[in-house]
Amino acid sequence: MTTTRRTLLAGSAAIATTGLLSTPSAQAHTPRKGPKPTIVLVHGAFADASGWNGVATRLIHDGYPVIAPANPLRSVSADSAYLRGILATLQGPVVLVAHSYGGMVITNAATGNTGVTALVYVAAFMPDQDETLLGLQTRYPGSRLNEAALDFRPYGDGLVDGYIKREVFRDVFARDVPRATTELMWAGQRPADARTLGEPSAVPAWRSIPSHVLVARDDQVLPAAAQRFMAQRAGAHVQEVGASHVAMISQPAVTAEFIKRAAR
Repeated sequence: MTTTRRTLLAGSAAIATTGLLSTPSAQAHTPRKGPKPTIVLVHGAFADASGWNGVATRLIHDGYPVIAPANPLRSVSADSAYLRGILATLQGPVVLVAHSYGGMVITNAATGNTGVTALVYVAAFMPDQDETLLGLQTRYPGSRLNEAALDFRPYGDGLVDGYIKREVFRDVFARDVPRATTELMWAGQRPADARTLGEPSAVPAWRSIPSHVLVARDDQVLPAAAQRFMAQRAGAHVQEVGASHVAMISQPAVTAEFIKRAAR
C-alpha cells in the first residue's frame, strides 16, 4: 500500500470515528506562554452574539477572557472600524473568531494590529483584497441563500436590510438545529444592510496573522468548497465538521476546542 493511500485511509477513519477532519498543520501548535488571550467572538448577518453562547460558556469555563460584541451589520468598512475600536480597548494578546459575514469584518479590522495573534474562521468569509461577499458566496455552486430566500425591507433613504424568509430559514441557515430554536433565531435575526454584499474588502489581516478555518461540510449558505479554497490560499490550519452554516451552535464543543487550539 502506498504512503498516499495509507494517509487517505487514516483520514477516512478519523472522519468515521470523530466527525472531524484535521490537517497535520491544524494539530501542530506550540503552547503559548503567559496569560491566556482574550477571545473576541464576532457574529455574522442574520444572527447576534447569543449564537456564540455554547462556545463562550466552554471557553469561560476553561479560563479564557471572552467578549462577544455586537456587529453593526451596516457595511464592511463601518463594521470593521467599529470592531477596530473595540480591539483598541483590549490589553494583551487577542484571538479574533468570526462566523459567516463576521469573517469579512475581522479580516479588515485586524490588519496592522500586532496584538491579534490568531484569526479563527468558523464557516466564515475570508476575503482577499477587492473581493466581495457575494463574489465569494457564488464562486462555487451550492449556496441556497439567494435573492428568492430573502425579504428586503427599507430602513432609510435608499437603504435596505435583508432578512432570511421564515419558510427557508431553518433549511438553509441552520438545518441541524432544533426547530424550536430556529424559530427563535428567525424571529430575532439581525439583518444586514444590502450594501455589504458588494463592498470590496481591503488588505487582509490573514496575510500577516496565522489563520485557522473550521469548514462546515453541510453549509447551505457558504459552500464548503469556497471555505476550503479560502483556507488553502491563506495557508490556514484547517479542520472540517459535519455541520450546517451555524456550526458554532450545532457543534459548540468542537468549535470551542478548535478555538482553544488556535489560542495556544
